[in-house]
Amino acid sequence: MAITSANQLELLQTAEAVAREKMIDPGLVIEAMEDSLARAAKSRYGSEMDIRVHIDRKTGNAAFTRARTVVEDDAVENYQAQFTAEQAAPYFEPSKDGRAHWLRDGQVLADFSGRPQPGDVFQEQVPPVDLGRIAAQSAKQVILQRVREAERDRQYEEFKDRAGTIINGVVKREEYGNIIVDVGRGEAILRRNEKIGRESYRPNDRIRAYVKDVRREARGPQIFLSRTDPQFMAELFKMEVPEIYDGVIEIKACARDPGSRAKIAVISYDNSIDPVGACVGMRGSRVQAVVGELQGEKIDIIPWSEDQATFLVNALQPAEVAKVVFDEDATRIEVVVPDEQLSLAIGRRGQNVRLASQLTGLDIDILTEEEESKRRQAEFNARTKLFMDALDLDEFFAQLLVAEGFTNLEEVAYVDLDELLSIEGVDEGTAEELQTRAREHLEAANKAALENARALGAEDSLIGFEGLTPQMVEALAKDGVKTLEDFATCADWELAGGWTTQDGQRIKDDGILEPFDISLDEAQTMVMTARVMLGWVDPTELEAADEAEAGDEQEAGV
Repeated sequence: MAITSANQLELLQTAEAVAREKMIDPGLVIEAMEDSLARAAKSRYGSEMDIRVHIDRKTGNAAFTRARTVVEDDAVENYQAQFTAEQAAPYFEPSKDGRAHWLRDGQVLADFSGRPQPGDVFQEQVPPVDLGRIAAQSAKQVILQRVREAERDRQYEEFKDRAGTIINGVVKREEYGNIIVDVGRGEAILRRNEKIGRESYRPNDRIRAYVKDVRREARGPQIFLSRTDPQFMAELFKMEVPEIYDGVIEIKACARDPGSRAKIAVISYDNSIDPVGACVGMRGSRVQAVVGELQGEKIDIIPWSEDQATFLVNALQPAEVAKVVFDEDATRIEVVVPDEQLSLAIGRRGQNVRLASQLTGLDIDILTEEEESKRRQAEFNARTKLFMDALDLDEFFAQLLVAEGFTNLEEVAYVDLDELLSIEGVDEGTAEELQTRAREHLEAANKAALENARALGAEDSLIGFEGLTPQMVEALAKDGVKTLEDFATCADWELAGGWTTQDGQRIKDDGILEPFDISLDEAQTMVMTARVMLGWVDPTELEAADEAEAGDEQEAGV
């Protein structure tokens, strides 16, 4: 790609040839040539000069000009490329031979009635430069670099909008277990952890994959493919099921154990169309086409429901569910199944319950009917004993309170008197006596807990913090949290407890205040309040963050 000033027409021919080969705009190649010629000219005329080159798009003639820009009197930094209005005044007139001209705002100036203004540019032609061998090689490298950049930009613009879709390609080679795929006008990579099971490919094999991400990097656009992503399965169904493509049926959620099993939840917006049947197809033709692409992965297609309990029962298919119990914040759920259904509900290596959890976004605990019955009996006995010991009641009366739904002493002590009177056999005197005994026991317990907390080193700053009971302060002090500063450094999960996943196993993190039924939100609020009281957090910033979060939830329709 040698460039010579002797044959200017060759510039256009070269630009068009490169543009066709790289599938980019010929104008970008010509601009790269102009830049390379200008750099070569600077090496002869001086690097301080502002040398510009314009190649005529029709004839290929290259015009070399020297530009000088008008600046303020005290702003001249480069005398070869800048001058003041006073210095420019002798040149401020129309060119007589057409070899010079003035530019203002990028346009050729025709009115010379005033004076030069800052920003005006004076351009005058200079003799063209004959490029030597070294200069020509340098110019060639500049052009190639600009062409590569233009090609990378074209590839990125072409593929960035294809993220989230399925693409077909041809395997080129394998590098350290990763598959390099030719996708037409670029290369993509299928990493070994994004392949299904132990599937292997040879050069020239055809492959279909999901475009997981497209990133712009220094070495060019990087296209990352996946065959294990749940959305790959969703896109395959969209290709096989016309009703999904048309929007009549929607895929609400999907979860996969790549190469083994998957679950997909669908809903139909047309009452006359069965979403599950449409996805299965005549004699299973549609779902089998997806299963074949996923290397025999078994797929459970279930109907989606707005009711979380119903959706969870569907998600645990083929196991039968006897009962579903939600907790208060509805992020954790207990499922009771018949004893003979336990292994089916859990699945091999916990696969069925794990996929159901991913599909519903809930933490699921599975119990048999026998286990749940034993647990409920144990809770009943524990509450009965609590009321017998604390309120000095006989077993029958204590069981009666538990059967009526009372679970702790606070409920007995501070409940409306009418609720106690509604219990058969309880008159007003008995109800008042029950509340008096409950309150006295609570006061004594609070006093003992407070004394114990002080003995453990709990300070008044923590004891007086609103929202913490004496028993909570005692539990905190036993765990080494003795001051308000200690409390403010706690994380919400350290107080309320939570779950973490390590090596695919869910591990319980016990919270200090978890026995007192403190939720994560309540724990977070108390910790942030303590930090505001200590001056660690600006309350105005906290309010702004809360308002922004509320606005985001409103936009999301929460």
